[in-house]
Amino acid sequence: MNNWMKNVRKVDPYVPGEQPKSLNVVKLNTNENPYPPSSAVKEVLKHASDDALRRYPDMDCTKLVQALSEFYSVKPEQIFVGVGSDDVLAMAFMTFFNSDKPILFPDVSYAFYEVWAEMLRIPYKKQALDENFRLIQSDYFQENGGIVFPNPNAPTSILEPLSFVEEIVAGNPDSVVIVDEAYIDFGGQSALSLVDRYDNVLVVQTFSKSRSLAGMRIGFCIGSPALIQAINSVKNSYNSYTMNHTALEAGAASVRDKAYFDETRNKIMETRKEAVERLAKLGFHGPEPMGNFLFVTHDRVPAEEIFRALREANIFVRYFKKPRIDNYLRITVGTPEQMEKLYAFLEEYLKER
Repeated sequence: MNNWMKNVRKVDPYVPGEQPKSLNVVKLNTNENPYPPSSAVKEVLKHASDDALRRYPDMDCTKLVQALSEFYSVKPEQIFVGVGSDDVLAMAFMTFFNSDKPILFPDVSYAFYEVWAEMLRIPYKKQALDENFRLIQSDYFQENGGIVFPNPNAPTSILEPLSFVEEIVAGNPDSVVIVDEAYIDFGGQSALSLVDRYDNVLVVQTFSKSRSLAGMRIGFCIGSPALIQAINSVKNSYNSYTMNHTALEAGAASVRDKAYFDETRNKIMETRKEAVERLAKLGFHGPEPMGNFLFVTHDRVPAEEIFRALREANIFVRYFKKPRIDNYLRITVGTPEQMEKLYAFLEEYLKER
């Protein structure tokens, strides 16, 4: 081994959902929005100027911050934006999880939490979900160096009520509690109402799901001015120009088009409701979904077998070969037409099983 190899930081990386090269597939595996972004976003892209490429972008992300400030009725100094919620979360890990005490997060949750903790050498303890895949609130009242959890959770799509979240925040005044709300726009009450009452809660959201901008990479968090000032200091010590001109303009345009935002997320919630009913008739069951996806297992047929059969038919869903969830599938809610193809295949396939 070369001597320099001894100093390479070794981390088991996050494994994202497969991105098939062919466009002739039913893609229900990465929780992308099946509908196009707002027409206002397309106008921004159409009229992008040379200066948008030639000049450095606004390091303060003023236009997008102002749009978010107006939409969520918070002060601009309470908002931080980044290159997708993954960037925001990674910055938050670097900023706030800096003690010898372990941070806490669920054992069945977003896999990136463990990756970041390992990469940044942050001590951590995974807290087991109960037999119904719900967080056990009492687990989060032990000594810790910070707390992070998604709500709704991923991959389970289970939402904990706001009162549950608030008790964790209130019970940990000496720790930063990060509530990862990537899927909150598809149902449930956001923890944003807590940020003016608690200075230790950071609420993270994304444009990738409800705003159809996964490819544009836009995320943000809202918290007390002190938290935002701290995370901005880390960002500006790492990479001041994280957001490009076009993403900032497109993000602001998306936020301003509230009518379209409501229209598409309501479509997804309606399709989700029907999907629960249709899949139940085919022998699937799982927790009540509150994201833009379902987390289901079949009464008779192993999940991995169904996953492979679907993939051969060019229908992509997500399968996790991990303890506790290796007999479940995560299925993104697509358009009604995409879902019909899923139902039709499953109906025929399961007849022979």
